[in-house]
Amino acid sequence: MTTVAVLADPPVEGAVVPELAGGPLDESEATALYTAMLTDVCRAVEASGAELLVNYRPDEQVPDDVDPERAVREPLDAALDAPDEARYEVQVGSTHAARVGNTVTHLLEREGVKTAAAVTPTAGLLTRQLIDSAAMKLRSSGVVLGPSTDGRVYYAGFAEPVDFEDAYATPTVQTLTDRAMDADLGVDFLPTTPVVETQADLQTVVPLLRARHRAERVVPPRTTTLINEFGLRVTADGLVRE
Repeated sequence: MTTVAVLADPPVEGAVVPELAGGPLDESEATALYTAMLTDVCRAVEASGAELLVNYRPDEQVPDDVDPERAVREPLDAALDAPDEARYEVQVGSTHAARVGNTVTHLLEREGVKTAAAVTPTAGLLTRQLIDSAAMKLRSSGVVLGPSTDGRVYYAGFAEPVDFEDAYATPTVQTLTDRAMDADLGVDFLPTTPVVETQADLQTVVPLLRARHRAERVVPPRTTTLINEFGLRVTADGLVRE
């Protein structure tokens, strides 16, 4: 079983996806969209054969008067089928790469899990099938990456630790591959799947979700519902609201 760590920021205004606010979405709506993606991602992990570990920020890395664990737990307690089975642990490290590295290394070396993965909560299109496919690939490859647009990754799975210092430097998919090869680990890849962190990401994801919904294919339910409620659509003029 792979332990999948979702590295979650507290879904409160001013603490998440700042580049989504200021366009068609205001700060409150961008935060709501982040919360929807976080819950869809965690539900996908829960529905898979993986163990869900939610990593939340320490107190000193969040806005004043925010309880980071409570802020993350509240929406997930309402969304998960078995919320008491999810693990919650504080992140350790001053950078994203350090936080991923500390979590993955601890799981592999201290807890003795066979494989561990780090997932971004903005990977709203992550599915149970992708998570289970990654687990299968990790049986024969030391590292499995889920590429996103602009060289980012939405999933990074490991059977052994790598050198995580600055491992998420842009382009992350190439940097992590280099670190895996330097450690003599084989690398495999999942299908490219967009994350939603910028206005450009929204222009990619909105028509894809609308198309999948119209075709009655699997979509992340909370993320899709919010995009429809906000009336987001991509036209020849770009991203607009109906």
